[in-house]
Amino acid sequence: MTLDRRALFGAAGAIAATAALALTGCAAPDPLADQAKAGDGKNYIAGDGSVTEYAADKRGGKVNFVGTLLNGQKVDTKTFDGKVAVLNFWYAACAPCRLEAPDLEALNKEFTPKGVLFYGVNVRDDVANAEAFARTFKTTYPSFKDKDGAVLLAVSSFVPPSAVPTTLVLDKSGRVAARILGVADKSTLKALISSALAEGN
Repeated sequence: MTLDRRALFGAAGAIAATAALALTGCAAPDPLADQAKAGDGKNYIAGDGSVTEYAADKRGGKVNFVGTLLNGQKVDTKTFDGKVAVLNFWYAACAPCRLEAPDLEALNKEFTPKGVLFYGVNVRDDVANAEAFARTFKTTYPSFKDKDGAVLLAVSSFVPPSAVPTTLVLDKSGRVAARILGVADKSTLKALISSALAEGN
C-alpha cells in the first residue's frame, strides 16, 4: 500500500516522542513533533543532529525487510548477519541530505573494506532523480527505493526515523545501535560505526 510520506513521518515523529519517554523515563520537549505540527511549508522535517546510542541490552529486535535497490536488485537483511550496516534515509531535494552526502561517501570508502555495509534509503524520488543525485554527489553505495515506506516501517518498529535525513547504525545482530537525526557529523558517525564494529571482538 502506498503511504503518504508527510503523514508517515508525522506518525513516526509521534512514535519517536513516545519511544524517547520510554527509554529515558522522563518528559522532554520534542522539537521534531512541534515542527511537524507547525505546518510551516518546509519540504522536510529537519533533525537537530542529535545522537542516540542504545546500550546492547536496550536494543530492540533484529530489523527485517526485503528491499528493492534503485537498480532493481532485491536485498534481504538476512545478508547483514554478522556485519555492521549503515542506513541513511534521504531524498534528492533535501538540503541537509546534500550537505552530508560527501561525508557519507568518505565513510563508505573507509569502512566498506572493513566489512561495513552502507545503504541509502530514498523515501521520495523516482529512480531517475535518485540516480542523478548519486552522480552529482558521487555516492557509490546503493540506495533502496522506498516511496512505499516499506523499509521505513520496518525500522520504525524499533527506532522511528523522525527526520530527513536520519542515519541508523545496525549492530552485527541487525539491531539499531545508534541513530542520528538530521545531518550526520562525520566524526560522530565514524565513532558510532567503529564502536559497533568493536562489539563482540
